[in-house]
Amino acid sequence: MKRILYIIIAALTISSGLFSCEPAEDRDSLPAVTLTPETIKFSVTKSATNANEVTLKNEDPTVIPYWKYVDATGNELGHSNKSDDQVTFPFAGKYTIYYTAYTRGGSVEAAPVVVDIAKNDETYFRDPKWAMLTNGVAGKTWVLDFVDPVGWAGLDFPYNPKGSDYWNWFPDYASNSWVMPNKNWGEMHFDLNGGYNTKVTQTAIANETQTNKTGTYSFDIANNKLAFNGGVEMLYGGDYYGDVSNWYSVKVVELTATSLRLGVIRDKSRTGEGICLIVFHYKLKP
Repeated sequence: MKRILYIIIAALTISSGLFSCEPAEDRDSLPAVTLTPETIKFSVTKSATNANEVTLKNEDPTVIPYWKYVDATGNELGHSNKSDDQVTFPFAGKYTIYYTAYTRGGSVEAAPVVVDIAKNDETYFRDPKWAMLTNGVAGKTWVLDFVDPVGWAGLDFPYNPKGSDYWNWFPDYASNSWVMPNKNWGEMHFDLNGGYNTKVTQTAIANETQTNKTGTYSFDIANNKLAFNGGVEMLYGGDYYGDVSNWYSVKVVELTATSLRLGVIRDKSRTGEGICLIVFHYKLKP
């Protein structure tokens, strides 16, 4: 029986809305991989006008590109499958770009490319939303707000009011304590102290056991996306973990100096409910 080949690159960004999967033609056997690390056609080029910007370019239209970039200590900062992309590294240091070419027969990894950024880009964080989320170098720590710690919304909420899936329900906790137990669910920290640093302390559902994970994050202000890297996942409360497959690439539903709402997609509902956003509400840690 003939097989249908699917080339799937699995990774997600708060910055990329990344991947699609398309079936290739039926075939009895996969073609041989003729590419080698030496013959992959791609380029990593520093901008002539912005010393902190790097252009990533796939120069072979027959392959699907996948980029990953990490800092000097190995923290993953982001990924992309665009054929032509621009990445800004606002902090001085050495960064490594990994490129993989996906072909019908398999994947080939190119030799990593190291980029040296000489100085910080002081203008990169001028958007006030950076300060709202992180308070810059000093950092901010967020905890669940038990005035209304969790709610639900359509996928178009809140940035596409004309969309067909625009709605929300953010119940108050006083009248809806069933949404989750009122306890210390942990905390979530962001800062810009020499890098995109994050730490999440998560309390277990059934008891008070806590786990701590540290890593990096990316904040795509233009597209209202936040991504956790390095195995870190968003802080949550209640028995919702099994309803969601992705707790690291999230939607910024609301951001002010004192209030943060982040949404994850409920795509594995254990009670048969439809796809929607589960939106958690945070306040500054007292």
